[in-house]
Amino acid sequence: MKKEQIKIQPKQTFPLTIKRLGINGEGVGYFKKQVVFVPGALPGEEVVVEATKIHPKYAEARIKKIRIRSPHRIKPLCPVYAQCGGCQLQHLQYDQQLKEKRDIVIQALERHTKLDVSKLDIRETIGMENPWGYRNKSSFQVREKDGKILAGLYGLNSHQLINIDQCAVQHAQTNEATTQVKKILEDLNIPIYHEKTRKGLVRTIVTRVGMQTGELQIVLITSKKELPKKDLIIQEIQKRLPNVKSIVQNINGEKTSLIFGEETHSLAGREFIQEVLGDLQFELSARTFFQLNPVQTVKLYNEVKQAAGLTGVEKVVDAYCGVGTIGLWLADKAGEVRGMDVIPESIEDAKKNAKRHGFTNTKYVPGKAEEILPKWVKKGWKPDVIVVDPPRTGLDHRLLQTILQVEAKKLIYVSCNPSTLAKDIQTLSKKYDVTYIQPVDMFPQTSHVECCALLIKK
Repeated sequence: MKKEQIKIQPKQTFPLTIKRLGINGEGVGYFKKQVVFVPGALPGEEVVVEATKIHPKYAEARIKKIRIRSPHRIKPLCPVYAQCGGCQLQHLQYDQQLKEKRDIVIQALERHTKLDVSKLDIRETIGMENPWGYRNKSSFQVREKDGKILAGLYGLNSHQLINIDQCAVQHAQTNEATTQVKKILEDLNIPIYHEKTRKGLVRTIVTRVGMQTGELQIVLITSKKELPKKDLIIQEIQKRLPNVKSIVQNINGEKTSLIFGEETHSLAGREFIQEVLGDLQFELSARTFFQLNPVQTVKLYNEVKQAAGLTGVEKVVDAYCGVGTIGLWLADKAGEVRGMDVIPESIEDAKKNAKRHGFTNTKYVPGKAEEILPKWVKKGWKPDVIVVDPPRTGLDHRLLQTILQVEAKKLIYVSCNPSTLAKDIQTLSKKYDVTYIQPVDMFPQTSHVECCALLIKK
């Protein structure tokens, strides 16, 4: 008779050796052959943990004591690091973060593909010279407590608002802007939205900075259109933050966790701020998606360009093109770039961006790549290179099938989620070989890792 496996009990305390980091930056160990996830534990550490949640296939636990510390463990820079949950790896030395991120990519490939991962060229993670203060945008929820206005993020697995005065990964100008806007709302007694009663007005303060231009944008997200003392608010923002070039109001009266509502009004200045990436200039309006770390974006896009190896004649498809950033990065070396995206406003922006930079070899259409691409091929326009930069969920199943049918010579896959990258590579391996995978650290101090993978048709 087979012995029943001993199950971990809730609140059970036991020793654990941490083997690796999980996809969310938590330590992973095995107790009696059961997987245990421990936030804050690092590979190589021996810890005593207490089980907090038991799932059918794994358990979660918290550290009670560290018996043997990792030599790479450091003191987190941020005072609210433990409560906030926005970063997961501040307690790990930066050079080691880069090694662990490469390992997270390897683990995903081992778990989700049948490839011999030891034979794959998985490169060292490209990091930042200064891995702090890199985020160009912050969206902080607002609350009122004892007459003071708090702004920050909801705590880890809770609905407690953690007030953040100086976020260590935010650009200094966005921190300063949020602080000043908080003071202005306080000084002018502007009513703050209350989630339970749904009374009050201001829900969220969004700030964005053009890192190369220094231009600031402030977006006040309110539950109603009427904004009391509007002119005074504008005056004070302009007085206290001279770099502000755009003040915008967005209205979101819905009971939702989404930040932006559908209605946006310009209050003062332009509707956008300018940002520069390499030789390209972009206008960022309040709801425009733009990479949050421009310094690393340039490195990532240069990796895409290198992988594409264009000679001036190739037909390139930029699926999920957004405002056209990747395609425009390649356009000077391509024969023609065609992009598509499901958001019509992004397509309009992409067309404007192409025109502003004088590119005549680009074409942008709204819609889904899996519907548009086959039509182009039918009309005799077949791409040589396809670039995809999908959301965390990975490539749409129909787009995967389309790519396999179209058979472009090269596929460049830009990924923000190693698990879905690996699953998609497995599907594509019917017709494509992985030449190499280059991890890029877009979000230092967090468990996120981006990759640029080059796949060549067999």
